Amino acid sequence: MALMKKLLFLIILITGTSLMFGQVNTTVKGVVINSSEGIPLESVNIVNINEVKGTTTNTRGEFEIKAKATDTLHFSYLGFKSIRVRVTNDWIKYGSSTIELTELALALEEVVVNNFKLTGFLEVDIKQVPVNTNYRYSISGLETGYEAGGTSANAVTRVLGAVFNPADFLHSMFGKQPNEMRKLKKMKQDDEIRTLLANRFDREMLVALLQVDRVDLDEIIRQCNYSKSFIETANDLQILDAISECYEEYKVLSRNRKYGKL
Repeated sequence: MALMKKLLFLIILITGTSLMFGQVNTTVKGVVINSSEGIPLESVNIVNINEVKGTTTNTRGEFEIKAKATDTLHFSYLGFKSIRVRVTNDWIKYGSSTIELTELALALEEVVVNNFKLTGFLEVDIKQVPVNTNYRYSISGLETGYEAGGTSANAVTRVLGAVFNPADFLHSMFGKQPNEMRKLKKMKQDDEIRTLLANRFDREMLVALLQVDRVDLDEIIRQCNYSKSFIETANDLQILDAISECYEEYKVLSRNRKYGKL
């Protein structure tokens, strides 16, 4: 009887260990196609929201990504509706799965053309061309910089405010979402994720990974003293780096506030 109990315990231990390692090291494969035409889609962005891993489909629409059961994959492609797909045990067990993306109706946005009255004299005409005056300020002794309008009246106060204020808004956003901030660090370290974000401007992948609303994402950047122009023109990778930089600054401010250094 004692021998049977030992054997049973050993079997349970081996099975549990195998399942544990199987979950950690599993990958899923699939093919992404256009739902209306059935043709493969190349360069579809795929991100495992839980593991913070990314990849893209090849010329045949195929992909493979590290994932375990219950992980969520985010699929996005320009001109198509983004979707999230939950990884199941059957998917892992039986191999490849077909993912269908639905094409969106595209609409042209209004384009405003400014009418400049040129004189033919370079010295005069060049003054009519709008210049982006958003500069990045740096303060000696700090590794981070601050975005502010170069000619704005409150440029200096915005810079100093970013250093000396307790950053209550950042505390409410960052302090209450430690899991998302750990994802932020993973995102910065994953070259594939960084490559995907560098070519995007829609914030969709950032919103999915950080689990925040688009409005909150913009507000975070604004509270970190980045200009409106930066928020509107930066790619998703620049936004990621800006949030990460601001979060590191927030942690320093929090430590200083805790120990009475501010």
